[in-house]
Amino acid sequence: MLVLRPIRESDFPALLNIAHESGHGFTSLPVHEELLQNKIARSMASFEKEADHPHDEGYLFVLEDTETGDVVGTSAIEAAVGLDDAFYHYHLSKVIHSSRTLNVYKAVDILTLCNDYTGATELCTLFLRPQFRQKYNGKLLSKARFMFIKQHQERFADTVIAEMRGVSDEHGNSPFWKWLEEHFFSMDFPTADYLTGIGQKVFIAELMPKYPIYVNLLSKEAQAVVGEVHDNTRPAIELLKSEGFTFNGYVDIFDANSTVEAQVENIRTLRESQVKIVKIGNNQGGSPYMVANDKLVDYRAAVVELSVDAGSNELVISQAVADALLVKEGDSLTIATI
Repeated sequence: MLVLRPIRESDFPALLNIAHESGHGFTSLPVHEELLQNKIARSMASFEKEADHPHDEGYLFVLEDTETGDVVGTSAIEAAVGLDDAFYHYHLSKVIHSSRTLNVYKAVDILTLCNDYTGATELCTLFLRPQFRQKYNGKLLSKARFMFIKQHQERFADTVIAEMRGVSDEHGNSPFWKWLEEHFFSMDFPTADYLTGIGQKVFIAELMPKYPIYVNLLSKEAQAVVGEVHDNTRPAIELLKSEGFTFNGYVDIFDANSTVEAQVENIRTLRESQVKIVKIGNNQGGSPYMVANDKLVDYRAAVVELSVDAGSNELVISQAVADALLVKEGDSLTIATI
């Protein structure tokens, strides 16, 4: 069984391997041993911290194969972005150039640097090893975070965002960054992306163009990727769209990928989930459900095939499932269709 749980110190070697495997463009997981160790320590402190509002907490989860003990994926939640370090985006909007005298009317797209998502909760650091990208594993890795937010909503903002990975080639070269590099910077995309990942963001404020950028002045290659996502990211953005996330014109400042957002109350999994009381017994199985306990440090979530009685507040699960989810009879579980 694959079970999502909070990361712990012993997961460092697995997290380092995932950082190597994830490749260029995965800003939130840099290949930097000290920073990865700090991420683990920060996450553990966040899970243990008492909090009644979102601040600088970061919750890092891993997906573990309980039969082998192997960590096969990771995902995370940032409680509130931009409170300590500026959180930049470009906002894609339009300006109108018109002249009645000349009978000219032209709508032009522009990119404006902004910090509009300051304080929002961010879904981030989602990576599943390729050999496990099957059945419901990716959905569990992503959507179990919604269950965690529902159960501990005081720890998170009303607005939830997710930055998608933008278009780049196998060497990490981004068409959008290539244009920025040519005119404003003297470093390649992987270097800029890495510096951001390790928290060295001051160069953004120092070198990024301060005035709106006219999209039609970009190279044709750069124009073509504004608001687009990497091929490997398409399943992730489609999943988020099915949950109610929308693109409202915000793109990444490095590769112009799209950032999607949703209000917590509009996320489908949160709206449709149910709370059930555990009863240990023999469940013959039926449909796949995502099942999560309501714990914090000991949070667990998994996908289990269950027969669910919609008219009952009880959920019958096997002892093996109860052990995997760290619950006993009489405890509560949140379930949602996967």
